[in-house]
Amino acid sequence: MKKGFYLILVTILAGVIISGCAKKATTKAEGELAAKPAVEEKASAPAAKEEPIPAAAEEKKILELKDAFFDFDKSLIRDDAKAPLQNNAEFLRANKNTKIVIEGHCDERGTIEYNIALGQRRAESAKRYLVNLGIDASRIGTVSYGKERPFCKEHNEDCYQSNRRAHFIVK
Repeated sequence: MKKGFYLILVTILAGVIISGCAKKATTKAEGELAAKPAVEEKASAPAAKEEPIPAAAEEKKILELKDAFFDFDKSLIRDDAKAPLQNNAEFLRANKNTKIVIEGHCDERGTIEYNIALGQRRAESAKRYLVNLGIDASRIGTVSYGKERPFCKEHNEDCYQSNRRAHFIVK
């Protein structure tokens, strides 16, 4: 009786061990196999390669136009505005027939006339930066809204900062 019990126990344990070692194939959203069978894994190179970013994710990264922000009463391109502008240049390179308008915006401080002029300087500054990156100037229009179209309507420095921007619109 004990021999039969041990034989069944050993058989069950062997089955559990064998099934626990089997590699299951998982799938990605596209339906491709993500994991290869264990036999093929041993034959592959020791260094794992990174999966390429799906085309849709890359496209989303490139196709988003991003705002460039400015300091108070300034139209110079800040260091933190360079990456969004370079992203926008990549967008324009990838979309050769696309034209854009750069809207210059200001915070609520200052007169209407002064902010219209400052917003125009900001839009022109962003345009010059894109042209220096190789984008054809004829593809870029500019307009200033000054303080007339605020993104944020609160009266604090965080809100003012979000309104001091060059905003990009596809024509």
